[in-house]
Amino acid sequence: MKLVPLGDRVVLKQLVAEETTKSGIVIPGQSKEKPQQAEVVAVGPGGTVDGKEVKMNVTEGQTVIYSKYAGTTVEIEDEEYIIVKQDDILAVCE
Repeated sequence: MKLVPLGDRVVLKQLVAEETTKSGIVIPGQSKEKPQQAEVVAVGPGGTVDGKEVKMNVTEGQTVIYSKYAGTTVEIEDEEYIIVKQDDILAVCE
């Protein structure tokens, strides 16, 4: 199944956070707070949203940072995705 966002929505796949301590112990991502860094999986068409013209500024494959409590989490085929509005994306990582 493929997610196709509508309007100014963007589908994100959260990046796995794994940290290694100085002694070499790997701390799995689930034991600490989730990062707000994700990969863009799909981008909506933009267009007119609430009477305003919206141009999409992100593209598939980019890594972005998004607002902490933004979006809706969905699980499809054992993969977890977050659907956010473009306004909830704070920065693009280059």
